[in-house]
Amino acid sequence: MSTLLAAIRSLLYIVWLVVTVVPWALAVVLISLFVRGDPVYWSCVGWLRTATLGARLICGVRYRIQGMENLPDKTDSKAAVVLLAKHQSTWETLAFPGLMAHPLAYVFKRELLYIPFFGWAMARMDMIHIDRSKRAQAWNKVAEQGRRLASLGHWVIMFPEGTRIARGQKGEYKTGGSRLAIASGVPVVPIAVTSARCWPRKTFLLRPGMVDISIGKPISSDGRKAGELMQEVEAWIETEMRRLDPEAYLPAATL
Repeated sequence: MSTLLAAIRSLLYIVWLVVTVVPWALAVVLISLFVRGDPVYWSCVGWLRTATLGARLICGVRYRIQGMENLPDKTDSKAAVVLLAKHQSTWETLAFPGLMAHPLAYVFKRELLYIPFFGWAMARMDMIHIDRSKRAQAWNKVAEQGRRLASLGHWVIMFPEGTRIARGQKGEYKTGGSRLAIASGVPVVPIAVTSARCWPRKTFLLRPGMVDISIGKPISSDGRKAGELMQEVEAWIETEMRRLDPEAYLPAATL
C-alpha cells in the first residue's frame, strides 16, 4: 500500500475515533451518575471494541491470539493476575480490554484524564492513575489500589518498559509489576504483542497487517524477589517477540 493511501485511511480512522468517542463518552458519564463498577467498565469496553473494529475495517489491522488458555478461567470471578505486556503501540491499549474476559485495570499517568471525552470516560472506570512526578506516592497508590482490585478479581495490567518501544527494540523492564504481584499474592502473566508492525509509536499512520498476541503461562509470585521475577518475565517476552516477529530483530533490519 502506498504511503498516501495509508495516510488517507489513517485519517479516516482518526475521524472514526473522534466521531464515535464523543457520544459514547457522554453516555458513559451519564450512566455513571446512576451506576458504577462493571456496567460502566463494559460500557467503555464497547467503544474500545469499536476502535479495534475500525482499525481492521478502515486500515486493515487484523490480529490473532495464542495462549488464551493461560489466563484464569473466565467463570472464576475472583481469579486475579497481573498482566505484564510488551508495549509498542496505542493499538494494544485500545484492544486488550475487549479481548479479556475480566475487567482490566490499567496503571496510567493521570494526565490522560484531562483528554476531552476520552479522559472523562476513563475517570469513571476503576483504574489506577498516578502522578509520575511523585514516585514514592505513586508506588504506594499502585500497591494499595492493586491489592484492592485483586481482591475483587480484577486483572491489573502494566507495561513494564513504561512507554511504547520501537519495533525490534527493548526498553528497561522496571519492577513495579512484579512488586505489585508479590504484594498482592497473585501470579504474573507475560504478554508479547507485535503491534508496531501496523501502528508504530509516535505516529497516527496505520498500515494493514497482522498483529500477533502471545499470552504466556502464569508465573507464581510466591516467595519471589521482584528483580528475579521481572527478569523471568523479560526473558519470556523478548524471546517470544523474536519468534513472532523475527524480521524486526535482524541486524540490518529496515522497519
